[in-house]
Amino acid sequence: MNVATNDLSTTRPETREFLAAEHKNFINGQWQAAKSGKTLEVYDPATGQTVSHVPDSDAVDIDEAVKAARQAFEDRAWQNMKPAVRERLLHRLADLMETNVDILAELESIDNGKSAAVSGAVDMACAIDCMRYMAGVPSKLNGSTLKPSTPFMPDSELFAYTNHVPVGVVGAIVPWNFPTLLLCWKIAPALAAGCTVVLKPAEETPLTALYIAKLASEAGFPPGVLNVVTGYGHTAGAAISAHPGVDKVTFTGSTEVGRLIVQAATGNLKKVTLELGGKSPAIVMPDADLDIAIPGAASGIFFNHGQVCTAGSRLYVHKSQFDRVVEGVADVARNMKIGPGLDPTTEIGPLVSKIQQERVCSYIESGRESGAEIIAGGDTPDGNGYFVNPTVFVNTNPDMKIVREEIFGPVLVVQPFDDLDDVVAQANDSPFGLAASIWSKDVSTIHRLAPRLRAGTVWVNCHNVIDVALPFGGFKESGWGRENGIDAVKAFTETQSVVISL
Repeated sequence: MNVATNDLSTTRPETREFLAAEHKNFINGQWQAAKSGKTLEVYDPATGQTVSHVPDSDAVDIDEAVKAARQAFEDRAWQNMKPAVRERLLHRLADLMETNVDILAELESIDNGKSAAVSGAVDMACAIDCMRYMAGVPSKLNGSTLKPSTPFMPDSELFAYTNHVPVGVVGAIVPWNFPTLLLCWKIAPALAAGCTVVLKPAEETPLTALYIAKLASEAGFPPGVLNVVTGYGHTAGAAISAHPGVDKVTFTGSTEVGRLIVQAATGNLKKVTLELGGKSPAIVMPDADLDIAIPGAASGIFFNHGQVCTAGSRLYVHKSQFDRVVEGVADVARNMKIGPGLDPTTEIGPLVSKIQQERVCSYIESGRESGAEIIAGGDTPDGNGYFVNPTVFVNTNPDMKIVREEIFGPVLVVQPFDDLDDVVAQANDSPFGLAASIWSKDVSTIHRLAPRLRAGTVWVNCHNVIDVALPFGGFKESGWGRENGIDAVKAFTETQSVVISL
């Protein structure tokens, strides 16, 4: 099967104009080329063709951005900005994102490969929701008061209160699978808390970050408050993690890179929030409504081409329903429309890069060599671009790489079970603990099973449902800390106690 190619002429003139522009870093309110003069290519994963260039920045550029962020953080105009004013800035940025949502969706599609229609309806809508939610927090970030009774000063009258003080300069490093959404998950709570930010987008998907920097400038953010620097993870990203002028790093990406960030952060003991890998189990109980569970389990792994940290990549199905569920999910996989993201009929687009395509294909080959059976997919379609056909494996065992390791592609392993304790043990037999889902109509079973699953989020009769008000993060090697909700803003603050002798 040949896959159609992306037709950039169908995009908006503003999108094409932005692609053709000479892109620079956004530092201290100014657009600047990398000091080295180097650039890196931006590829359309649906064609493999170069569509733009961005700065290939290194430690020198990061240092300049951090200095700008530090100066802005220390500036009294930012420190003393009233919470309501900071709220208005964030709302203004959300308004500009909403006005330009179609351009952002097209850029995201061309950059990442995902459907432009889905990007607009899901990614951008959720990103804007995040910006608006966090915009409401600055005026509600309250401390507490108390009357101490310490024996240190028994004859004194004391009064005490706590403050949430912004942590300082934040280094935000975002991945390529949800570039705009996860960018907002980082910068919105940090800015709401009163921090300043140096943001590095993934080298594969830098375009929407630069566009949002443009919108932030239009919104009126003071120079240096938000800085965007493009480059590779091992140069620009590593420089952020190790920079002594950065007070906190917030990162979403692989567990392997997360460990490197932790090591780099020890220099000045900077705070770290990590949202890392996953190998999420989906459990279909014998009483599950299969009209919901089958398409839900398929969506859980094939949404965003499987490039989702919470993807339901391990499917455990009760033996009584196993054959029906397997065939149902495999039928969905066989009939998905594969194509470029700018085609509104596309259901599954290309993976983000040639490297990612080769990585996913190597896992498929590993599964085949270890004796697992492929009942759907297992190959790549003809034509250009970094496509992989949705793949379903059966006859797997817990020791296989495809069962244990995060593939980050449209690859599902399905295993039967007949005992609740056994499936809990299998579901928890993973170094990851980001998410899980249960498919059942039995409320008692759901409430007994959910707390036994070692996962930061447990969905019931759905999967990959995210809301900005709900804390998001993982157990075990899936990361440290939580994003979203008001606690996400507090994570960018230090709690300060003030004690006054009256």
